[in-house]
Order: sequence, then structure tokens, then C-alpha cells
Amino acid sequence: MEKQTMNHLSVDDVKQMLLYVGENITASKDYLGEIDAEIGDGDHGTGMATGAEAFTKKLQESEFETVNDVFKTTGMEMMKSMGGASGIIFGTMFSDGVKQLESKSSIDHTGLSEIFRGSLDSVKKRGKADVGDKTMIDALDPAVQSLEADSSKELTLAVVLKHAEEAAWNGVEETKQITAKHGRAKTLGDRTKGYQDAGATSVWLIFKSMREWVEQHEG
Repeated sequence: MEKQTMNHLSVDDVKQMLLYVGENITASKDYLGEIDAEIGDGDHGTGMATGAEAFTKKLQESEFETVNDVFKTTGMEMMKSMGGASGIIFGTMFSDGVKQLESKSSIDHTGLSEIFRGSLDSVKKRGKADVGDKTMIDALDPAVQSLEADSSKELTLAVVLKHAEEAAWNGVEETKQITAKHGRAKTLGDRTKGYQDAGATSVWLIFKSMREWVEQHEG
């Protein structure tokens, strides 16, 4: 059967896409750990992999009726399994974006934009961080702005996610020029310059993985 351009994601599509995200996070454990070890505790990769393995297991054994439930479950499993600040922040990224959203059985790129706007607002509030603080916000904020800029355009979902991925990576690159203001890295001051933020890198990896999954499932 010929594959078609994918512009809407069903509940199962979202589930399979996030399972793919989980696989990529787990496979990137060492990469994320090495980045974090430069200016942090070095445990970010292990923490993200733990969260990914937990939500992957839960998604695989569960059936969902709404897109909202898939995102919420993903986030809650990360919070429960990871612990610490990363668990709260990345759990919030997945779970809080759907809180104010009406139940949906499918989403397009506008829906994704709404979800991640809610995520960004919640993460900023909960983490008390903003752009320029050398955190995952430095990648998530530009990715969300890219999604919103594309939400009214007639673009394929893959293209929209590619733009968000590129915006997130540009944010990762920007973190190399920033002095850390949060976490253990904060104590290192200007020594944190020249190194990218591990949390921002994880955000980029998430958007990259979503884009790859969509591309693999369209013609």
C-alpha cells in the first residue's frame, strides 16, 4: 500500500511516535551523559534513559482513547521514574501541554503547536527558568515559536517538525555562549561557557525523533 503524506496523527500514531522518541533517548544515554559531565553531574543521560524506558514500557502495555492520555502518561512515567529536577521538568514537558486541551482523537501541526506551547509555559513556571539561563528552555522556546509560526501555513507535518528541530538545535548551539544560572553548573560560573546544555540537547533529540518518525511513515 502506497504511503501518503502524514498531516494528522491518530492516537496510535502519537503512541508509536513517542515510543520511537523513547528508543532514541535510550540509545543516546552515553551521548547525553558525556555532554552533562562537562559542566554537570554527568547523570543526565542515565536519568533520561530511565524515564524513556519507563514510559516506553507503560505505552507498550496500555491502550489509549485520546492523544491527551498518551502525552499525559508519558510525562507521568518520567516524573515517577526519574526523580530530581529533570524528571519534573521533562515530565511536565509531556504531561502539562495537554492539560488545558480538549480531548482529541487526532492532531495536526496546529495541535502539536498548542500542546508544546502549554508545555513551555508550564516548564517555565515550574523550573523558574527562561531563555538565556542555559537550560532546556533554550531549545524548547525556539522550537515552540517555530511550531507557532508554521501553524497557519499549509506545510506537511514533517516539514513543520523539521523547522522545530532546526530551531531547537540553534538553541542548543546558543547555550554554548551562555553562563549557567541553574543547577550544579551554576557554581562553575564562566567556566560553563563553550559547553552545550544537556537538557537543551535532549529537547532537540525529542523533536528530531518526532520528525524522523513522521518522515518514515509518509510517502
